[in-house]
Amino acid sequence: MVKWTDKERSTINAVWDKVDIDEIGPQVLARVLIVYPWTERYFGSFGDIFTVTAVLNNPKVAAHGKVVLKELGKAVKNMDNIKGTYASLSQLHNEKLHVDPDSFRLLADCITISVACKLRSALDPQVQATWQKFLSAVVEAMSSQYY
Repeated sequence: MVKWTDKERSTINAVWDKVDIDEIGPQVLARVLIVYPWTERYFGSFGDIFTVTAVLNNPKVAAHGKVVLKELGKAVKNMDNIKGTYASLSQLHNEKLHVDPDSFRLLADCITISVACKLRSALDPQVQATWQKFLSAVVEAMSSQYY
């Protein structure tokens, strides 16, 4: 279990308060699919996602990106039990969807990049360090049912 200081909790909440799920969610998933094209294999039902233009204009990519960010919001609200919060989602991704757990780290990196593009100087190195700690806990929780 991750230990959080009061300052870390307030920092994570401050970053999250500035995240617009409808804006950042689609950007995050599009970035994953464009930068790491092998992740397309997990989204076979999304239709054409084989070019940058197709990814950016695909409504299923945008919708699922919002779902991903809404799920991230659950971790913000449950920082003391992130692993428990994501246990069933981790199991689903392992047993039914067969997602490589390293994909969660790639997704977390894309979340950080998209948030940094939005917040710019507000995501200074100290804030980023705290945000990265939080996302690392999420990645660990999402990978927990794999071991």
